[in-house]
Amino acid sequence: MRTMTPPDPPIEKLIPLKPKDHYILYALLDENRYGYAIAQEISRLSEGRVRVEAGNLHRHIQKLIRQGLVEPSEAKPTPDVEDERRRYYTITDAGRQVWKADIRHMESLIRAARKRSSPPNARGV
Repeated sequence: MRTMTPPDPPIEKLIPLKPKDHYILYALLDENRYGYAIAQEISRLSEGRVRVEAGNLHRHIQKLIRQGLVEPSEAKPTPDVEDERRRYYTITDAGRQVWKADIRHMESLIRAARKRSSPPNARGV
């Protein structure tokens, strides 16, 4: 049973994403995951720099669901070995768009920082 997805929020109002929200969306890009698997993927993607505790993770996921960026999923990667208590989540199309917009935002920050940190002669000063 699929839940009704709220209308897509304006992307510009959601950018920049909080780091944990960014990583949750990142963790869901390629497959549906349940809470603990999301936390493990975040740790892997961030090379251990970002850790999310279960309660905090679920608060973030619920917020992303309210924003229409994530939704519960009944599709499970391996249904024959899955624990029925696990709740799986998937990224929505709006979630993908917002994640990509957040990447573009970070890239623009990096370009500005590089430009500013370059030697004065390289900036034409």
